[in-house]
Amino acid sequence: MARRQPGESPDQRPATLRLTWVQPEDLIGHELRQAAEDGRDASAVEDCWRAAGGHPAPDRAGASARPADPHLRALAVQLMDELAALPSPLADDEPTDLPAIKAACPTWPSLPAPSPTPGHQSLPGSPPAPGPQPDPHSAPGPLAALGPHPSPESLRPRLEAAWLGRAAGCLLGKPVETLPLAGIRALARATGNWPLRDWFTEVGLDPATAARYPWHGHSRATSLAETIDGMPEDDDLDLPVLGLLLLQRYGHGFRTTDVARLWLDELPAGRTFTAERVAYRNLLDGIEPPHTATHRNPFREWIGAQIRADVFGWTRPGDPAGAAEAAWRDATLTHTANGVYGEMFAAATIAAAAGGRTDVHGCLRAGLAVVPERSRLARAVRFGIEAARAEPTGSDAGFADVVDRLHRAYGHLHWVHVVPNAALLAAALTHADGAFPGSVCRVVSGGWDTDSNGATAGSVAGLLAGAPGALPAQWTAPLRNRLTTTVSDLNGIGFDVLAERTAELAVSRTATARTQDT
Repeated sequence: MARRQPGESPDQRPATLRLTWVQPEDLIGHELRQAAEDGRDASAVEDCWRAAGGHPAPDRAGASARPADPHLRALAVQLMDELAALPSPLADDEPTDLPAIKAACPTWPSLPAPSPTPGHQSLPGSPPAPGPQPDPHSAPGPLAALGPHPSPESLRPRLEAAWLGRAAGCLLGKPVETLPLAGIRALARATGNWPLRDWFTEVGLDPATAARYPWHGHSRATSLAETIDGMPEDDDLDLPVLGLLLLQRYGHGFRTTDVARLWLDELPAGRTFTAERVAYRNLLDGIEPPHTATHRNPFREWIGAQIRADVFGWTRPGDPAGAAEAAWRDATLTHTANGVYGEMFAAATIAAAAGGRTDVHGCLRAGLAVVPERSRLARAVRFGIEAARAEPTGSDAGFADVVDRLHRAYGHLHWVHVVPNAALLAAALTHADGAFPGSVCRVVSGGWDTDSNGATAGSVAGLLAGAPGALPAQWTAPLRNRLTTTVSDLNGIGFDVLAERTAELAVSRTATARTQDT
């Protein structure tokens, strides 16, 4: 997720403070875009804003260069409240209330997770995929031995691979976060790394390309092949660590208000972005969940909730429905509708992968099963999967055509919006058949929110790989089993320790479920 203006170095920072993602004169532009996406007629509001001298939302940055005058800022606040009162014609198809979400999901999963079903099977709401199917009698994958009631010993290596996979995928995407697709391709081609198959590097990069497409933020010092030394701090790792603390502190029955309490205790406000920053501000203003997600929050359908999903899937192996319900309680602090579905989709997909009873295609089906069938997110995920199936899966180069299709379909949305990013994630996992290097390289090469998508793809692919040793050392050795984090006193923690703590929580949840069942 974005932190500062693209390409901004410390000596380029303005003298005045322009806090990103909270300025009313910028939020109104994003709310107008959100209204267009969910079918609200905001033409009168937009005309009023433009006539008063208001500007569109910044295209990629978190704040415009200069503050608005007080009268224009006050108008922005007033107009945002007017927009919030406009009903959306998509509300029935895209509810946020959990019972309504379940009612809109005709294939809502039940425990246990789907049986092993290798190959590309039909998605909810789509026809069967053409082409030959793999032999259903072929040997199961490495997760098949997990069993219905996993022990810490059986879960720990898989969860360590998931933590490592998440970190490596995030780190691969960090240097090119905020860059347009053309920039990602140009940087990779200029260094002989296209199709993308290795860490980004500055070695051999010509000055013209480097100047046109500068690395994101501080990534040059922490995230290129020649500079990686452990996993640097990133919100895509901070938030899963925070999720681990949430379960340790409040248990699996946590409430949304518990998420809010934990954030206020452990998460620095400056380490939040987009919807999370607005919700944090709302908490400090005395607004309580779930209104924290809706009050002057135009980012409520962006990707921020989806990057918080992993722990809920990791700790509920084989239980996509339980993972999705936990994700819903977490997501509704900051998001609504498709923003909530993004976290539910990711959590259910990860839970299915952690359960070891299906391949990546079954995992994605489990994820789709918890998303309202007629929602924009469900349609986008189905589109991404079907686009990936249309290209030969053995060709890295062929995935560029998939990416081009996705950008034609969803390029009008903000690069941090959940809908295009979920479509790209599903496409990459499908096209790579869940293999780790292919999944993370494909999803990062596709642009948009590169580090967040790389992280989630790496988590799923790590689980499917089954153990740290199953991941190529090219991707894990530079991490040095060390995570830099701003959360609590966990800075420098090893991924093996994180996996051990996660496994203990997963087992305690399984034991509780077994007791309730009997």
